[in-house]
Amino acid sequence: MSNGSEILAATLPETRYETLIRVSNAIGTYRDPQDLFRALVRELHRVVQFDRVGVSIHDEKSNTFHRHFLDAETEAAIPPDPELKMEESDAWWVYQNQEPMITSLGPHDTHAEVCNFREILKKHGIRSVCTLPLTTAHSKVGALTFASKAPDIYTAEEVNFLSVVAEQIALAFDNALHFAAAQASQQQLHRKSERVGLLLELTNHVVSNLDFRDLLRAIVTSTRRVMGCDGAGVTLPDRDDNTRLRIYAMDFPFSVESVQEESLVPIDEDISLGVFRTGKLWCGSVQEARRQGMKDTAQAEVGTVCVLPLVSRGRVLGTFGVVKYQDSAFAGDIEFLAQIANQVAIAVENALAFGEIRELKDKLAQEKLYLEDEIRSEMNFAKIVGTSASLRKVLKRVETVAPTDSTVLIYGETGAGKELIARAIHDLSPRRSKPFVKLNCAAIPTGLLESELFGHEKGAFTGAIAQRIGRFEVANGGTIFLDEIGEIPLELQTKLLRVLQEREFERLGSSRTLRTDARLIAATNRDLEAMVSEQKFRSDLFFRVNVFPVHVPPLREREGDIPLLARHFAQQFSRRMNKVIETIPSAAMDALCRYHWPGNIRELQNVIERAVIVSTSPALSVDLADLNFPKAGRETESAIAPKSPANGALHDVLEQSERQQILKALQQCNWVVAGPNGAAMHLGMKRSTLQQRIRKLGIARRPA
Repeated sequence: MSNGSEILAATLPETRYETLIRVSNAIGTYRDPQDLFRALVRELHRVVQFDRVGVSIHDEKSNTFHRHFLDAETEAAIPPDPELKMEESDAWWVYQNQEPMITSLGPHDTHAEVCNFREILKKHGIRSVCTLPLTTAHSKVGALTFASKAPDIYTAEEVNFLSVVAEQIALAFDNALHFAAAQASQQQLHRKSERVGLLLELTNHVVSNLDFRDLLRAIVTSTRRVMGCDGAGVTLPDRDDNTRLRIYAMDFPFSVESVQEESLVPIDEDISLGVFRTGKLWCGSVQEARRQGMKDTAQAEVGTVCVLPLVSRGRVLGTFGVVKYQDSAFAGDIEFLAQIANQVAIAVENALAFGEIRELKDKLAQEKLYLEDEIRSEMNFAKIVGTSASLRKVLKRVETVAPTDSTVLIYGETGAGKELIARAIHDLSPRRSKPFVKLNCAAIPTGLLESELFGHEKGAFTGAIAQRIGRFEVANGGTIFLDEIGEIPLELQTKLLRVLQEREFERLGSSRTLRTDARLIAATNRDLEAMVSEQKFRSDLFFRVNVFPVHVPPLREREGDIPLLARHFAQQFSRRMNKVIETIPSAAMDALCRYHWPGNIRELQNVIERAVIVSTSPALSVDLADLNFPKAGRETESAIAPKSPANGALHDVLEQSERQQILKALQQCNWVVAGPNGAAMHLGMKRSTLQQRIRKLGIARRPA
């Protein structure tokens, strides 16, 4: 080739020199091989006759030619003839032998061409072909072909000139190919770097972000950005209905309104079904995905969908899906998508475990609060004290209903012991190992009662700074006792009815349905039937609650139980106060038995506690002033006190006992009233109080 260049230097016309200069300039201007080829065609067409021109670039990996042919006049691309095999082409012979090849259909042909090649030339009206090797000092690039419809135009002089051109074109294409390879290598390196960065980013999300929603949203957003997808999402089985998948995170601008985060997807109607059940990925066209139930609004004619299982410890946790509106978009990315799915599976497993631990922790904390509340309310009397016929009748009904899961409604006056009856039902039931959760509906403001019963989410209302678990959720598997159920407002009764009928509810501020298996025991001191007729209580809720009514008799109907209860409370409070109470005077006991006790057992408990406080001897000192007898409507102790011998005798006994205790204390203290060694300190009384009692009782020191 160098000899041809030296000869041509002396013989080429000036226009051909100019063409070579412009070819050199084009080589330095264009980087894209196709743009370069079109520029070379325009320059060469000024000095070389041809109707078609083509370049065949050899691909060493596939051992094939990438052929590009252009029409000289229009510069339109001409597709290669599919009937011409590579081994039959002129480019193949030139590439193998590294010599120019002239093909002519006239009488002066010098090569025995393959017949198929000649037939193709005739079909397109080509009569002259000149094919030259494209070769550099380092590699064989391919072949350059000029074709003309005129016969015998490629003379030896033309071949010499075209050989010089071929040398420059070979260098140009070699540079362009190396530049394209470098660009592709750089893009591949950048893409690889981005993917490694994505895996690191996902790892950071997994270890630093335990909030379920935020974690999954960050993962799908990062994946869609790096992979250049049109959509990405994560679906997990719904907690309450395992026949459906719930979309927990999605980044998909083309999604329909019915397919958003928190949407439920019936897995029987979606490609996720096979992936979730078999644990095998699915990858195919969007048309096939639509036929299998996938919903999207873009309705693209081409595209690829890939759904991968989220597998951890041999268990399928959900699915991870990506979509890209491009054919065979994930052909070389399946392995990398599987790595992403593994990271997502780890993230989901960690987040689910963290959520379960947090829920259990919150539930234990709530149970602890309820237990502490019970301790503070001094529920230390596990047994019901009494042997009266009316009480035995109630306990018989308790034994009957306790083994069942039926709802119980306890009627009775305030302070009659309804909560003890409810606890007895729980303790005798199969649920006794589970929580017994109580709530006084009258003690909670109406605006907070729903939150107390069903819980609330963070931000559900002003002041809801954290998630709260409701009483029904804490009592799951156990018993919930709603005291004063008649105080529940009408608007909340509907939700309570749903819990009793459907065993499900939602926290305030949440759309997620929760289930509970809590047995309800309700109590009231009001006439619910009358409230129903007055439309203050829902009739359907009344009939649902009034399954097994239990009436707790008031204390005045349990006269035989009063002595037992008085002794029980006296012993209980004396132990707590480190006192010794051995007896209750008969006159005091008689008065206690004849009192009508409007406050029932709670009032008796308070009277005995005060008596233990003031008692200074082993005999319980009961002050009649503690018994608030009614002044009208019935025959009361206060009304007959001046006339009643029993009342007068009791008063005399108590006064005499107090006199003896004060005299004894004064004698032991040498009649010193005040000071650290005085009788007031000894009796646990104030100095002024003791002096007042001394004057009232007429106590005076006798002269020695």
